[in-house]
Amino acid sequence: MEYRRLGKWGVQVSALSFGSWVTFSTQLDENNAYQCMKVAYDAGVNFFDNAEGYAHGQSEVMMGKVLKRAGWSRDSYLVSSKVFFGSSPEKKPNQTGLSRKHVIEACNQALQRLQVEYLDFYFCHRPDPNTPIEETVFAMDTLVRQGKVLYWGTSEWSSQEIMEAYGLARQYHMSPPAMEQPQYNMLVRERFEREYARLYSSIGLGTTIWSPLASGVLTGKYNEGIPAGSRLSLPGYEWLRDRFFSEQGKKNIEKVKRLLPLAKELGTTLNKLAIAWCLKNPHVSTVILGASRIEQLQDNLKALDVVPLLTEEVMEKIEGILQNKPALT
Repeated sequence: MEYRRLGKWGVQVSALSFGSWVTFSTQLDENNAYQCMKVAYDAGVNFFDNAEGYAHGQSEVMMGKVLKRAGWSRDSYLVSSKVFFGSSPEKKPNQTGLSRKHVIEACNQALQRLQVEYLDFYFCHRPDPNTPIEETVFAMDTLVRQGKVLYWGTSEWSSQEIMEAYGLARQYHMSPPAMEQPQYNMLVRERFEREYARLYSSIGLGTTIWSPLASGVLTGKYNEGIPAGSRLSLPGYEWLRDRFFSEQGKKNIEKVKRLLPLAKELGTTLNKLAIAWCLKNPHVSTVILGASRIEQLQDNLKALDVVPLLTEEVMEKIEGILQNKPALT
């Protein structure tokens, strides 16, 4: 396993990490979740990603049981939660968003569900237009000072919002956001490569990217339609299905079909090629993997072996297929 610093910060994260979105409590039971996390941990993965909104908090409950059962030394792994969407299906006032009230309540609830004394990473899962950014920054700083959170960050925030939070933290001598969790893959590149470009050097932003396989599209399994039991067939993920059937979605499938021969030429699979492509970017601190089967996870963990195969010539071939490289200003 390769380990990378989280942007400019001292903590080291495994280049490949493991997340529970969609799978825990939806596709995996506790025993299968344990087996997947053990496979990841034994392979050197040290970061396990979660959120209050995943399966209404049940994803964190399941991960907490796995962590307790595994008995790993607490200083050997990193665990995260995210706040914004809430864990209660009722969504009463103050049970969602980034108010000081919800940020602190949600953190305490996540600690209970995960059965840990502190969160290594705590993300603001989306920007909250109803809460001043300074209120959220103050709340996060409070949690850091209390020892309940070590590093806090954002997920799917604009560069302007991240910089506002960072500036406020510096102005009032508080802990600034250390990392962002954006979607990044061969088909979704604009924000990561162009909008955030200056943040990597100016504030040392770390990144924990999600959906490296574009929700499975970059595995090739959707080339002929949506298989039963796949992520796009699950209730509650209609928004992903709609994206798949859009005009851009159809164009992406054509790109995937053209990437398949290149993967075979390199002696690898499309999923490992897509993950390795993400790892090739030096601004990626860690790539979050998801899996509904142990065999799937074991295969994706081998993506690190493909990175050396991505020579300048191969990367040019990939760009020729994708035709979506953002123009840097």
